Amino acid sequence: MREAFDMSNSKHAVRTTTGQRNTNGSSFLGVVKTLSRLVPKQLNDEIALAKLELKQKGIAVGVAVAFFAVALVLLAFMITALIVAGIMALSLIMPAWLAALMVAAFFLVVLAIMALIGLAKFKKAMPLKPEHAIFGLRYDAGVAKSGAAFDPATLEPKQQTSAEIKAAKAQKKVEAERKKAEREAKAAADGPSATPADLRKRTELRRSHIVSLRAQLLKQADVKAKAKEVRSLASERAAHLSETATGSAPDLVEAAKARWLPLSVFVVSAGAAVVLLRKLLRD
Repeated sequence: MREAFDMSNSKHAVRTTTGQRNTNGSSFLGVVKTLSRLVPKQLNDEIALAKLELKQKGIAVGVAVAFFAVALVLLAFMITALIVAGIMALSLIMPAWLAALMVAAFFLVVLAIMALIGLAKFKKAMPLKPEHAIFGLRYDAGVAKSGAAFDPATLEPKQQTSAEIKAAKAQKKVEAERKKAEREAKAAADGPSATPADLRKRTELRRSHIVSLRAQLLKQADVKAKAKEVRSLASERAAHLSETATGSAPDLVEAAKARWLPLSVFVVSAGAAVVLLRKLLRD
């Protein structure tokens, strides 16, 4: 299974690199779609990596707690040794059994006092929720919904029978087992879980891909650069047209002369002939 996972991981890296090469020349919408597909995967891998790191840190904390537990056990041994020393000191003035009994009675009295005080404090603090605040919020919600017709008695908790409590516990147990089975089935379908090294490698590849896509997206979304490019292109086109028009002006003049000169000569000649004819008719 490990070899299969390595092969799938390598294929994933190849697909990521190939996708990076293919999207270099894609459109703006293509880059956005690729980013929308890569960013959730990157977040999922980062979360999985965080979970694995927390698991490793939890193991380290557990080891530290074990050392603290050993230290507490040694402290208990030290206190026991001190108690034995006290009993042996009392045995110098009374029998050893009586000294041990007196020390045990002293600890029993202190233990009983502490237990009674703790039990009283615990009962006073139960239940561990802000009952008055919760009751006030529910009361305000009922008044806002029903007005003066609201009955505060409806806020009193309903007493459940033992059968109902057992049924609720059984339902919760069945629901927990169902969720556990779904998680196991999903984990089996996804294949073997990735190691921290695999996740780091995969996130690094995807991160570089996202960086390149971001640069491409910013380049394509740079409206000012696009407008400047269009403006420069228009200026070049206008300069080219002006140069073309300036260069072709003599040709246009020559063409006009060749076309209109004979016509103008004919018009002048006709006008002179008409004037001459009128003078002859008058004479």
